[in-house]
Amino acid sequence: MRTNPFDLHLERNPANHAALTPLGFLERAALVHPDRVAVIHGATRRSWRETEMRCRRLAGALVALGISKGDTVAVMAPNIPALFEAHFGVPMAGAVLNALNVRLDAEMIAFILDHGEARVLLTDREFAPTVAKALELVAHRPIVIDIDDALGPGGAALGEMEYEELLATGDPDFAWSPPADEWDAIALNYTSGTTGNPKGVVYHHRGAYLNAMGNVLVWAMPHHPVYLWTLPMFHCNGWCFPWTVTALAGTHVCLRRVEAGAIYAAIADHGVTHLCGAPIVMNMLIHAAERDRRPLPRPVDLMTAAAPPPATVIAAMEGQGFRITHVYGLTEVYGPAVVCDWHAEWEALPAEEQARLKSRQGVRYPVLEGLMVADPATLAPVPADGATMGEVFMRGNIVMKGYLKNPRATDEAFAGGWFHTGDLGVRHPDGYIELKDRSKDIIISGGENISTIEVEGVLYRHPAVLEVAVVARPDPHWGETPCAFVALKEGAAATADEIIAFARANLARYKVPRTVVFGPLPKTSTGKVQKFALRDRARALD
Repeated sequence: MRTNPFDLHLERNPANHAALTPLGFLERAALVHPDRVAVIHGATRRSWRETEMRCRRLAGALVALGISKGDTVAVMAPNIPALFEAHFGVPMAGAVLNALNVRLDAEMIAFILDHGEARVLLTDREFAPTVAKALELVAHRPIVIDIDDALGPGGAALGEMEYEELLATGDPDFAWSPPADEWDAIALNYTSGTTGNPKGVVYHHRGAYLNAMGNVLVWAMPHHPVYLWTLPMFHCNGWCFPWTVTALAGTHVCLRRVEAGAIYAAIADHGVTHLCGAPIVMNMLIHAAERDRRPLPRPVDLMTAAAPPPATVIAAMEGQGFRITHVYGLTEVYGPAVVCDWHAEWEALPAEEQARLKSRQGVRYPVLEGLMVADPATLAPVPADGATMGEVFMRGNIVMKGYLKNPRATDEAFAGGWFHTGDLGVRHPDGYIELKDRSKDIIISGGENISTIEVEGVLYRHPAVLEVAVVARPDPHWGETPCAFVALKEGAAATADEIIAFARANLARYKVPRTVVFGPLPKTSTGKVQKFALRDRARALD
């Protein structure tokens, strides 16, 4: 057999190979731009030199507490500096970061702490009532460290010490090492399951590094962006933006509560250039009270995901000076993995057509190796005709390691060598994909499939509609019919008959909602409408 000359005496060694990890971004930012502002939180300003020192202190303090490789450190906090620092300090100690959803109840927090085997819990005092109850329910109580944030409302102290006291015990020159293997876990995130317990999604250093770089590429981010934390850091580790913005030596503007006035003020006062958020954030900004508004000093880039934003919402945001980038992803792929990559020639199209194109999910991130819409049983790709529906599949380096302690769910998710998203969509002739529904959300009425996203997109165009969600309602004749839950704009009025008539004028008859229910929509902490709750309500209607 012929010897491959490209393998002969050309082995990996420390000079030509290192494990990929986003932790090195912090070291570089502090070395190259030590005096640039890294973090803004209220009146607090910290440089990259100081921020790196604090992260090293956190890592050293955790090691002194006995934390080592494979241990989990949980954090219960809003978008404040302590949670940002944990994205570096925890893995610098060799541990795995578990950022907790601050809106979960005590029972779910207790389940996650036990399932993830958290050894340490850093918790903001605002959430003391929930955390105290959770700690009564856990099988194994972690070491508890209180975070006494100056901008927080306070609350009971539950832990052995306060966060700043913990940092004071750590070495500012703590000598951390990159992971021996880039496949090592860096973070643990839990899916917001609609039934039963959530699944623990495990991220590795390689995926975190690559998706952080993917964000730079798809958003064409410049050096030193000023990034506003409207997206929860606990959601897919903030779509990897704690690492992305650090790689660019940008500025992290913390935001404890997501409110329209605070967002507009941060943009005006700090020169915010970028922010992320679900369509609920866009709606908040579009319909902000005049007293909360501040003029945009320059165009602001906003990346949105979650439910596909209606074209009307995108058009309204861009009319106010925001440049919208639409992405799509899941917890299992580190947040965004698909982007509606914009074509310059589309700028010549009418605004409504531009918004329609921008509402499509798009094409794979440069760091995602495979994306297809296919038959879920055979994995045969569907025709690129914009009409044939299939399931969305992904594969590559930014797909999770798997589900923690759940081999059955992991095997099901990866069956056939692809990650099964459970989302239904179509592929257009230009290769761009467009979601049509979750497989569990599709409505089958009289044998016809109805996309709830399509119906919602039409109802969003009604001038009185602020938000809308469509789910299936059982029907003795048709099997299921669309039921629309509608939240009206402040001061606006509409009747169910008017909403139905509007839908009938813009949809095929079988897609028109038979039922309209008015009122606020239940949402998760990341702005996703809880359709499982609405389905329950629809089933209970007389």
